[in-house]
Amino acid sequence: MKRLLLFPVFLSVFFLAFVPAAEPVKLTWEALRDVTFKKKWYAEESVYMLYPTFGPSVQKLNGKPVELTGYVLPVDLESNLYVLSAFPYSACFFCGGAGPESVVSLKFKKAGRKFKTDERRTFRGTLKLNADNIYELNYILADAEMLDQ
Repeated sequence: MKRLLLFPVFLSVFFLAFVPAAEPVKLTWEALRDVTFKKKWYAEESVYMLYPTFGPSVQKLNGKPVELTGYVLPVDLESNLYVLSAFPYSACFFCGGAGPESVVSLKFKKAGRKFKTDERRTFRGTLKLNADNIYELNYILADAEMLDQ
């Protein structure tokens, strides 16, 4: 009887091993604009910050593989922390007044590669939406890998 119960589990695992991975969505910066922000008080830092409400088109991409092209901005070279921006450094969210929807945190699958400021590159990874961790950006590209261009 135990064998009969385990057979459907075995079949599921067997067939999932042969299902091709989902093709990444070619994400655009325009698509990432499907978000609104309101000021919210964060007591732990004693500051108002912009709290995102993600629109339906962005929500359906949460946890999905995507590809995105932008300008690489180093945040901390020692820690291999980089941001991908819709705009070059001179016009980015941190320096030039663009919105928080114009930057994506890159969490690399493999660390090591160093990038120069404003290198225009395409990355593939899993899009993660972040509304609650104020120490991270609203958009995160997890397991990011640079694509050859």
